[in-house]
Amino acid sequence: MNQYKKIFKENLINKKYFFIGIIIVYFFLTFSVVSKESNYFSEGIKLYNKKEFSKSKVFFEKDIVFNPKSENGYMYLAKIYLQESNDEEQETNLNNVLLINPQNDEAIYMLTLLKIKYSDYDKAKELIENFDLICKSFCSKKKEMHDKLKKLTPKDEKNNN
Repeated sequence: MNQYKKIFKENLINKKYFFIGIIIVYFFLTFSVVSKESNYFSEGIKLYNKKEFSKSKVFFEKDIVFNPKSENGYMYLAKIYLQESNDEEQETNLNNVLLINPQNDEAIYMLTLLKIKYSDYDKAKELIENFDLICKSFCSKKKEMHDKLKKLTPKDEKNNN
């Protein structure tokens, strides 16, 4: 009987070590994936700061694949598309930023300038009103947006105000 107890205890101890090993491997794999995700964004930032936009774009896109709610990833892609004068992609990425965080004042600012560029008076006016309510870091840009909107406003609309 003692022999069976001894074998049972050894098996139980082996099973404990086995499960502890599985847990350690799980955490190792989880943390390596998380660090890889953050490395994509970090590497994208480094390349963006060096003005290597096409290379940094790839890293921001990879970051978004692993983290679809990466507000900053979409924001940097929008900035890259601004540099490349690709208004359609810039607008798409800015809209994604605003879906994730409707109070991102930088995205509202950039989208407003894009709407003004294309003479979308109503949408620009709506965005400026939102911007006035929530601005945090870009409040200094209020006057610039209002001035640009004023230039865009049709003459008969100016007389009504």
